[in-house]
Order: sequence, then C-alpha cells, then structure tokens
Amino acid sequence: MKVLITGSSGFIGSEVTRSFLAQGDPLLRLTRTKRAVASNAFLSWDPERGLLKPAGLEGLDAVIHLAGDPIAQGRWTPEKKARIRNSRVAGTGLLAKTLAQLKNPPKVLVCASAIGVYGSRGDETLTEDSTPGTGFLAEVGKAWEEAAQAARSRGIRVVHLRFGIVLSPTGGALKMMLPPFRMGLGGKLASGKQWMSWISLPEAVQVIHHAIKTEGLKGPVNAVSPQPVTNLEFTKTLGKVLSRPTAFPVPAFAVRLLFGEMGEELLLASARVLPKRLQESGYRFLHPTLEEAFRKTL
Repeated sequence: MKVLITGSSGFIGSEVTRSFLAQGDPLLRLTRTKRAVASNAFLSWDPERGLLKPAGLEGLDAVIHLAGDPIAQGRWTPEKKARIRNSRVAGTGLLAKTLAQLKNPPKVLVCASAIGVYGSRGDETLTEDSTPGTGFLAEVGKAWEEAAQAARSRGIRVVHLRFGIVLSPTGGALKMMLPPFRMGLGGKLASGKQWMSWISLPEAVQVIHHAIKTEGLKGPVNAVSPQPVTNLEFTKTLGKVLSRPTAFPVPAFAVRLLFGEMGEELLLASARVLPKRLQESGYRFLHPTLEEAFRKTL
C-alpha cells in the first residue's frame, strides 16, 4: 500500500509515520519544507498560496491528512484564529481538489477533524448523528469537513476522524498536565463536571489504520474512547496512577484569565462523545478505560 501523509512531523503524524515505516509500507510525506531526499519520500506544497503539483500524487492507495496549526498553543488572538482556520480549511480544500483531478485518485482520504465540532453541550450524549454546535471550534470543524467535498464528489471515500483529547506524555494536553500533577499540585478545573472525551495516542494511530482498511467507514467518525469521563474523574484517575494527591482545584475565572477564549472552549467546555460508528464498524479498543490508558502510556 502506497500512502501519502500530511502533518507527518506533528504530535499524531509522527507516530502514524513511524507505524507505516515499521510495516515497510511506501510512505510519501507532504511537507511545507522543501527537501532534497534521494528516496523521493517527500513532496512540497504551499496551502496558503494554493500550490500542490498533482503529478507526484498519482498511484496512491490512501491519503492521511493531519496538517493544521496547533490549537492549544498560545492565546487565540485574531491572527492565531485565522491561522487555525486557514491551515485546516485551505489545506484540506487544496488537497481534496488536487486529488479529484488525478487520473487514478486514491481510494480513501482520511482527514483529521475534532469533537470541537459539537461545541459545549453539557451532559448531552453526542454521536455522529448529533448536530454541530456553536463557537469558534464548531465553526472551524464544519468548514474543515466541508472543504473535502471535491474528493467526495470524485468518488473518493472520505473519513473525517473527529479526535477527542489525544493522551500521551510526549505531547498534547497530558504532557502539559504531568509536571504539576507529578509534584502533587494537580486538581480539577472549575466545577469538574464538564465531560472530557479522550483517546490514547496509540489508539489514535490504530484508528487511522482501521479507517483506511475498513471500506464501509466514511463520513464523520468519532475517534474517542467508549468511556468519556468528567474532569473530576479524569483528575482523580491521573492522581491515582501517579500516586499523587489532587487537592489543588483551578477556578473557572483563573482559566479564563490565563487562556481567554481558548480556555473557555478547550478546558471548560463539556462534550460527552461516543464512538458509535467506530464500534459499529467492528473496531476493538486497545485502551477502553482511562486508567488502563494512563497505565499503558505513562
């Protein structure tokens, strides 16, 4: 199987890249950085300028699209929000349109998306059949998924993996949480009642492989554990695994003061999301419970 990946140097992309290389599959990396590599393992593109040569994309079996400006790095200034949106929408649109022009397009395009598309919904149970929510992340998510329309119209099977919080000590939210928790300074955020829908990094990699191989899987697919938890439960479980107390709560006003809109939508929002389509497709979870995920990854 010949696979193209964008975002190969990112948090999830680097692990996905390693997994394909370990299997010996030909892997082509689409990158903004021009590289002269003898193996022709890299192609360059410029989504902002709409530059992507279709010639190098012929003969692919699958495309994995993970590129996008990091959401959780820095406050959401107007400039940062524009980068978050444009890096996802423009990049996906350019890739989808280019793939649609190919004489022999790939059979499947797996695009990253996020559960932020549902917005903050309290205790409501959310599946792929739920309507999109409101807020910046929901608006980005809707536009992000709609940008792949050209590929769908060409007959390419498009899977939008709506990732929850991806857990790994090597990056993402968990990496930032670990120092205070290991010092015994961890605690719940605000009321602790907000729901957190999560997935371990090894699980996220396996879900991507599953999406490529499972021909009946298409459209939005929630890439989350079947057991979402409240922030309070998340806090207590992490403290238990680390054998540390979790007696230092962070009030909501402090989150808003420190992180602004980003804190409101990422840290205080509540999304109780279930992987309905993933389970219906026969996927078996590596880490179905949070404690198991922590013990396997920490």
